[in-house]
Amino acid sequence: MAYVILIIVIAVLALVAAGWLLLLRPRLGGRRPTPPAPPPRADEPSAGTASTGTAVADRAEAPEAPPADLAPPAPAVEVERPPPSAGRLAALRGRLAQSQSGLGSVLLGLLSRSSLDEQTWEEIEDALITADVGVTPARQITDELRTQVKVLGSRSPEEVRTLLRTELLAQVDPDLDRSLHTAPHAGHPAVLLVVGVNGTGKTTACGKLARALVGDGRTVLLAAADTFRAAAADQLQTWGDRVGARVIRSEREGADPASVAFEAVRVGIDEHVDTVIVDTAGRLHTKTGLMDELGKVKRVIEKSTTVDEVLLVLDATTGQNGLRQARVFAEVVDITGIVLTKLDGTAKGGIVIAVQRELGVPVKLVGLGEGPDDLAPFEPVTFVDAIIGGQP
Repeated sequence: MAYVILIIVIAVLALVAAGWLLLLRPRLGGRRPTPPAPPPRADEPSAGTASTGTAVADRAEAPEAPPADLAPPAPAVEVERPPPSAGRLAALRGRLAQSQSGLGSVLLGLLSRSSLDEQTWEEIEDALITADVGVTPARQITDELRTQVKVLGSRSPEEVRTLLRTELLAQVDPDLDRSLHTAPHAGHPAVLLVVGVNGTGKTTACGKLARALVGDGRTVLLAAADTFRAAAADQLQTWGDRVGARVIRSEREGADPASVAFEAVRVGIDEHVDTVIVDTAGRLHTKTGLMDELGKVKRVIEKSTTVDEVLLVLDATTGQNGLRQARVFAEVVDITGIVLTKLDGTAKGGIVIAVQRELGVPVKLVGLGEGPDDLAPFEPVTFVDAIIGGQP
């Protein structure tokens, strides 16, 4: 009996031991092998190349970095649709007439007198000089009017008006070529270099000109080559953002303006832009070093392409001082046209005649107000009709 019990105990212990062995086997044998990962699909990168693929994608999508000294393009803003430039001066004729008709009224009143003695002719000449026509042109106009009056004899108001209109129109010279060369040529953009002294509205003129060209269907790039005033570059950037024109500017104040202008032309060529407008720093015409720098800007641009227009911005209210400025600028950079700003705020429209005679180049654009579309192509007939708009 004891023998049987012993056998049963041994059997139970054997069973318990076998159960423990079965429970401990996974721990003693180590972890189960991980099943192999399924192969990646054709449109997914494998684990070994994921970071490389992302880096390539990033490189492919990242825009080309701008040169170290140039600021990156400004973020996109809502772009306006400017009106075309055609007919702007005619639309602004009333505003021009309000500021210029004083001269016309005086001249018509004097010429309509029943008797034109020497004193009256001196008053006519003085009125012209006061309007900034200039001494020599004023004397020539007076002499021509005197001759015509002698030929006519008696004069009706309408004959006086026609006489004065004909003479003023001859002095403004409607036959001068006032077209702006803004069309691309030979795969290069037209380049307009805008120069002038401080305070004439030069940067504003650049922005308004860009706006007018965009309104005419041109693509425009602006170069902020006035690197001495951060405010000038910011102002130009604002104008460019409003019409969708890219602005090339330097990140560093006081950078070489010639390098900014050169880079702008290069970008304009690469991106097939129609017109590049280069805004230069305002400079006193008496500062030789600054004037020499302006010549350098033009020479550097001409290493890549031609400069199609050099536009001198003059303030119409400065009168004869503006002529002195014009002479010096013309000696440095060969002016091709005049932008006459603030013409709406002065009765001295004779500066148009004076500056054209002084430089032998035409007034091509006039500024007639503070609005963004108040820069207009100069039209001699509209201008003269505005001057003599007053009744005698």
